[in-house]
Amino acid sequence: MKSAGSTLPEEPAGGVTAGIDWACDDHAVSVVDARGREIRRCTVGHSAAGLRELVSVLARAGAGEAAIERPDGPVIDALLSAGITVVVISPNQVKNLRGRYGSAGNKDDRFDAFVLAGTLRTDRARLAPLTPDSPATVSLRRACRARKDLVRHRVAIANQLRAHLHNAFPGAAGLFADIDSPVSLAFLARFGTQDRADWLTPARMGRWLASIGYPGHTDAAVLHARLAAAPRGITGPDAAAQAGITCALHAVLVTLTTQIKALSAQISDQLTAHADSHIFTSLPRSGTVRAARLLAEIGDCRARFPTPQSLACLAGAAPSTRQSGKARSVTFRYACDKQLRDAVTDFAADSRRASPWADDLYQRARARGHDHPHAVRILARAWLFVIWHCWQDETAYDPARHRALQRILEQDQQPAA
Repeated sequence: MKSAGSTLPEEPAGGVTAGIDWACDDHAVSVVDARGREIRRCTVGHSAAGLRELVSVLARAGAGEAAIERPDGPVIDALLSAGITVVVISPNQVKNLRGRYGSAGNKDDRFDAFVLAGTLRTDRARLAPLTPDSPATVSLRRACRARKDLVRHRVAIANQLRAHLHNAFPGAAGLFADIDSPVSLAFLARFGTQDRADWLTPARMGRWLASIGYPGHTDAAVLHARLAAAPRGITGPDAAAQAGITCALHAVLVTLTTQIKALSAQISDQLTAHADSHIFTSLPRSGTVRAARLLAEIGDCRARFPTPQSLACLAGAAPSTRQSGKARSVTFRYACDKQLRDAVTDFAADSRRASPWADDLYQRARARGHDHPHAVRILARAWLFVIWHCWQDETAYDPARHRALQRILEQDQQPAA
């Protein structure tokens, strides 16, 4: 769910605003009148009955608007279903706003609910109502984020398994390029200890690789020599105890790899069925998962980003400028949508391998002395302007219509001529 570009009316309906401090078990609710006086305070549980009570409390108080710190979840769904306008105020903003309403600055759920309600009453010109994305986009976003979390877990378990093998069975740790590749996992399942691997010869290694359908990028004799050259692992009775650890980590890694593949297939199906898929799959080297992440994080609410600059700022691709007197500094933008920034920079970093325009922009940024992450953010900002126009016009990216790319191609053709 995203904050739309529309604005709130100058005055709240009935002159009443509400604030809700969300929590796992219960939610603090505060309702203030037009003069900022708290006329209702309560706590409701995070249950079906509690959410019904929340809607009932707001209805009895005449509150048609509510401010909250998070943009999704059952509370948001209940409020929107009841026709209540929802406004999201970030936790960082609430932290800075506490000093306006009290001097202690302590974190208190009931006080934060009051701060949210008061801010919604006084700062209406700077706030925007929350508009939900389509169910297809919300579902795709959840699948993409779940897959990303599983990938992060897979990397952690793979590193843990590799560190364990360096002590228990060093030969297996560097035998194949990736510890979580299918051939590496199959090897650990069959030869998980040094004692089992000692049975192998170059011929036996070749026959085993053929039995699992190994594509043969590296010769069996080379792999066996690599295994023999590594330090010997633990053997004898102690090897059985180490094999149990190897088996446990191997089982977790196999499960994660399987579920990541299943989620990737689901994401592919969801992306294909989405109305905006043609926009993001047309981008160079976007693939399936990258295109799905870009679509999911940008969303399909066009009013959310009235300008490409607004999209670049939320994605953290635009720098933050600070100025006081004659001092002026341009710094990294920390306050942004981290998920969106990760999706955009991941795409931009790889796009330079397929787009001469992207590579030229990246190389010029590096030539000016910027490091790789900074150069990627510069490229990401440029891509966001292109993506925004395609997204707003609902058209696929066409390299022939990308004038900056065509100028680069023409420059490359002139020396050849």
